[in-house]
Amino acid sequence: MSDSVKPKLIWVNNFLFLSTFLVAVIVVPWYGVVHGYSAGLWFALLICFSYCGLSITAGYHRLWAHKSYNAHWSMRFIYALGGAFALQNSALHWSSDHRVHHKHVDAPEKDPYAATKGLWYSHIGWMLREYQPERYADYANCRDLQRDAIVMWQHKYYVELAILMNIGVPLVIGLFAGDVWGALLLVGFLRLVLSHHTTFFINSLAHFWGSQPYTDRNTARDNGVLALFTFGEGYHNFHHLFENDYRNGIRWWQFDPTKWLINGLSYLKLASDLRRSPADRIEKMKAKMTLKKAQTKLAALPQATLSRELLEQEYELLLTRISDYYQAKKACIEAKQEALQSGIKTKLENVETHYDAMKRSLGEQRRRWRQLTAQYA
Repeated sequence: MSDSVKPKLIWVNNFLFLSTFLVAVIVVPWYGVVHGYSAGLWFALLICFSYCGLSITAGYHRLWAHKSYNAHWSMRFIYALGGAFALQNSALHWSSDHRVHHKHVDAPEKDPYAATKGLWYSHIGWMLREYQPERYADYANCRDLQRDAIVMWQHKYYVELAILMNIGVPLVIGLFAGDVWGALLLVGFLRLVLSHHTTFFINSLAHFWGSQPYTDRNTARDNGVLALFTFGEGYHNFHHLFENDYRNGIRWWQFDPTKWLINGLSYLKLASDLRRSPADRIEKMKAKMTLKKAQTKLAALPQATLSRELLEQEYELLLTRISDYYQAKKACIEAKQEALQSGIKTKLENVETHYDAMKRSLGEQRRRWRQLTAQYA
């Protein structure tokens, strides 16, 4: 198709996005001023928004699109209903689109929501016209999901489930709260608009706003602010490099309630086989990106040959120390298991001594690396 000829509009999507947005920004505040909303309805909004968001992040995204863990059938059923409530198409369709996005990230003609085509396009524009109609019924990249009975049940009855959840749930809440119109507006329309656009932030803002601590091979960014609104999905630079990790925020202090939910489910035996990227590979990729940024800064400085040589020497030493430490850590874990079984701790003591030495050595090298690269930050 010629660039001068625009693809056909998807009228259902245009009407849905425009009408719900107008109700959320005009009618919802008006009703609040005239009639007010009870505390119970605000609480219901928070619960339903969280249910929709986590169904997308823990269900559609990390479970089905990336297979980063396995979930009990009961959780898959809950996710399927929540995904229909979030009104973001079926899990099969969503996962297919997302896998294409990761495979062809930023490629204008292949990535469904390529950030290289602009902020508006990646946020919502890609859903307003038939840009890639050949994808709409092609789920060849999700043959694994086609063997999941719950995924296929939701896909087959998606429209019915979406209507049931988006009308039925607010209606029931409204009957209990004694304010049906208030519930339809707050839990129905406002919740839906918030669910849509906070999820869309990951396709758009998370590819424009933030840092790139792990890779610059694509536009994805890490952004702690976005993580607050997206149930932990804001650490997008990490995610695009380590897509099969069930975590997005890998540090304990990073806000990632989706990770916490999956961890909690694993303790309850409702989730299993949680996949984590090797810690040494994560640290090495971050060091590689730091080196690249420092080299770029040094390239603009005259008489920087010695500095570049020192930087590269310290980088190679850091990689060696990382490998030594994680090998020693693995050996220590294995020795502890062996000692528990045999009751002999002689080997364990030697291994622990070596591990402690490697830990101190890596700590010293990390400090030297931070001090060296800080001047080029």
